[in-house]
Amino acid sequence: MAPISIKTVLISESVDPRCRAILEENGIRVTEKQNMKKDDLIAEIKNYDGLVVRSATKVTADVIDAAGNLKIIGRAGTGVDNVDVDAATKKGIIVMNTPSGNTISAAELTCALLMSLSRQDESCFHGQHARPSLYSFMYLRRVIIMPFCIFRYVPQAAMSMKQGNWDRKKFMGAELYGKVLGIVGLGRIGKEVASRMQSFGMRTIGYDPITPPEVTASWGVEQMSLEQLWPLCDYITVHTPLMPSTVGLLNDKSFAKCKTGVKVVNCARGGIIDEDALLRALQTGQCGGAGLDVFVEEPPKNRSLIDHPNVISCPHLGASTQEAQARCGEDIALQFVDMVNGKKLVGAVNAQVLASTFSQDSNQLIKLGEAVGAVLQSCTAAEKLFSHVKITTQGDCMKSSTGYMTSSVLVGLLNPKSGCCPNLINVLSLAKESGITVNQSHCASDEASSGVCKVEIMSNGCSYKASGSVQGGVPVLLELSESVFRQPVSLTGNLLFFKASANPQLLSSVAGCLASEGVEIESFSAPADRTGDLWYCVGISSLLRDLGALKPLVKDAAQLTI
Repeated sequence: MAPISIKTVLISESVDPRCRAILEENGIRVTEKQNMKKDDLIAEIKNYDGLVVRSATKVTADVIDAAGNLKIIGRAGTGVDNVDVDAATKKGIIVMNTPSGNTISAAELTCALLMSLSRQDESCFHGQHARPSLYSFMYLRRVIIMPFCIFRYVPQAAMSMKQGNWDRKKFMGAELYGKVLGIVGLGRIGKEVASRMQSFGMRTIGYDPITPPEVTASWGVEQMSLEQLWPLCDYITVHTPLMPSTVGLLNDKSFAKCKTGVKVVNCARGGIIDEDALLRALQTGQCGGAGLDVFVEEPPKNRSLIDHPNVISCPHLGASTQEAQARCGEDIALQFVDMVNGKKLVGAVNAQVLASTFSQDSNQLIKLGEAVGAVLQSCTAAEKLFSHVKITTQGDCMKSSTGYMTSSVLVGLLNPKSGCCPNLINVLSLAKESGITVNQSHCASDEASSGVCKVEIMSNGCSYKASGSVQGGVPVLLELSESVFRQPVSLTGNLLFFKASANPQLLSSVAGCLASEGVEIESFSAPADRTGDLWYCVGISSLLRDLGALKPLVKDAAQLTI
């Protein structure tokens, strides 16, 4: 992929100073403006190529629509709930996060909440749900920043001591040793939680639809279905992204399948645990306690959960450590710089197709795909919008390129007809919106036809085909709608395609017509077959002002610049 030009970046929240320093060291101008209201951000964003946010800035569709130059949105953290990813994708803007920046901090907070829950005795408070919570953040924070062994002094006991009490029996807890911890979501954070809690002798089980069971088994986590997991757990912690399939993952039905008194922790995203269902489970004793760092609404206006005596709550502190903030700020800046320099793409949540395009070979293949698509579009411009596209790659050298080859072909096909400029990021969604069915496949081939991209489009029941490859580092066209070129067409510069029947005077007649228009022929490619109406290609010094000049000589004509 060609490097993306990022010259100006807006940082709209407080991030580590290293973020700005790294960007400026690499020639990127940085502006920091914090606490902007939505209207201010909309007015400001049009001036920048890049935007860096944390969690407070809401990058809505309105903001994205106002961003005429924006190419990338960087989230200095993990979740991108505050960014309208669909709107960004549609506009061809990369959305990037720092997937590992706050891993350790979030895992440590999860462990802190698990340990604090283990040292409370929920029976002391059953039925006292109207009491103000003793588990305020200020006291939990005192616990978290102390050496790890001090977690035994849980917030409630600390508050009782400060009130002059000495209630040893009241604060009877339970050991973590031998208990079962269910980890829902076995990515980076889930893995770190597992390794830490195993140190306390906990048995760790889990569920993840992506990470293979054999991989998690190497961490000491036994995978199983959620239906199997719920009834086994003494503690449950969730570490999934918030998406339709994870909203309300822990709800009335799943709580009913759990052990009585199960304790739950959510340091991931508000809404993964159904808050109303959790409150009901706490009130009946089905849930023995909850540690919550995140909420559906932040800050929560409904304080029913926060004020419940068996709930330990924090104001979204998963990434609130000096180390995590420094790491996230530095990571997002380095990711910007690596992308701008064409080295690699890390953390893109909506542009995975780009991850494998940072090489010279992939750049050439992308140019090939775009050029073949553009040729087909030009030569079928008189037709109505095509309804079906089939892209087939052939040869071992193209085995891993089918994804971005499909996108690059579509960029060439859609470019002149799209309301907004298509690119590798947004072109699949644009094609879907246009009602175009896209099929992609890869097949092996013999050595003679290795490294070939074949494209077929359907329009009004008619099929149009083209195929090309990269030869000597240059994209070339091998075939256009049954016309196999004797000499492959170099897909660069000004090209004139025309369809005609073969005759000895064809080339001289076309050359004379072009000369009368002040256009010189630079190259000529004819089909190997000489029967019927076939496509020819002429490399020309400049495009014709009017293709109508060729009408007396040819059946059809198209021209383009690549």
